[in-house]
Amino acid sequence: MDPRTGLPTVGMVGAGQLARMTHSAAIPLGLSLRVLAGSADDGAALVAADIEIGDHTSLDDLRRFAKGCDVVTWDHEHVPNAHVAALAAEGFDVQPGADALRFAQDKTLMRSRLTAMGVPCPQWADLDATEDRSAALASFGDRVGWPVVLKAARDGYDGKGVWVVDSVDDAAEVLGSDTPLLVEEKVVIAHELAAQVARTPSGALAAWPVVETVQCDGICVEVIAPAPDLAPATASAATDLASRIASELGVTGVLAVELFETTDGRVLVNELAMRPHNSGHWTIEGSRTSQFEQHLRAVLDWPLGSTEETAPVTVMVNVLAGDDDPARPALTDRMCSTLATFADAKVHLYGKGWRPGRKVGHVTVTGDDLDTVRGRARAAAQLLVDGDRSVATPNRGNE
Repeated sequence: MDPRTGLPTVGMVGAGQLARMTHSAAIPLGLSLRVLAGSADDGAALVAADIEIGDHTSLDDLRRFAKGCDVVTWDHEHVPNAHVAALAAEGFDVQPGADALRFAQDKTLMRSRLTAMGVPCPQWADLDATEDRSAALASFGDRVGWPVVLKAARDGYDGKGVWVVDSVDDAAEVLGSDTPLLVEEKVVIAHELAAQVARTPSGALAAWPVVETVQCDGICVEVIAPAPDLAPATASAATDLASRIASELGVTGVLAVELFETTDGRVLVNELAMRPHNSGHWTIEGSRTSQFEQHLRAVLDWPLGSTEETAPVTVMVNVLAGDDDPARPALTDRMCSTLATFADAKVHLYGKGWRPGRKVGHVTVTGDDLDTVRGRARAAAQLLVDGDRSVATPNRGNE
């Protein structure tokens, strides 16, 4: 408990953009967000006052950090699961706990558990359940059809740790590595969706509208809320599915369920994230309660906020760094140009160094018309990246 305010201290392990935006959400609630950062240059470390520098893979560092917190939560899933369990065994309040978090840390465990629950998933196989991974892959590919998708069971993100292969020979290099692997059928995707819910330790649930996510090279570039042209029954089923997963896995805080809507009418679970998620950044301006505020409320077991939309349409476009690294005053000029040209756009930069393709921020626009909102959000993000005022407003579509 913070003796100055009488309110609890929430600790977040990891100091990236999620912790940075959670810090912003904590301020109006009167909360003190404590952050374990790997470096003083991390995004959240640049803005939050209560920062401890430490290693998220060190139990000693985690233990020392947790002693100053009423509840500990996570900016990412890379804290060793055994350390999360050890903190809980020592009496620290960790949300979500190790039993839930492991299903976001290990895709093989996730697929096994969801399959046992009867949750629709792509056909899959654990290649490490056999001594001959090549033979197992060949058998799977011959059964479901090539190409197939190989995935690293742990530590993959933003397209990393994912390989689309046409044959066993095509997969030889990764099969010969020590990376734990599973394989999935390559489904034909009509749309990628995300269903987000928040759950408290006492079991209260709140859900946001299902959104469409647009991916490029495995990276989310755009989110549309609510998902356009999604049948109400499909949206309701996706929300119910996310709520069921949160409850049955014992998730606390925000859960994002990434989904594939296939061309043959199936809705399949792709991945789980047990923390605020890129697909929910739109909620800062587009929902009565952002995912970051809701995550804080949820892990503290406080009443959850309204997830009502603030506008008929919200589009969030990620700002992906270009080939140049705009030094001051160039970035300041781009920011001012963007704010002047798109007064309705809300810009969020994460305090990251610019590296080609890296997510360094996002832009959100709300409104009534999807084509207009989407075009303005895209153009504003592009102006931030390259300073080109001549960018044309694109039409709706995944081009």
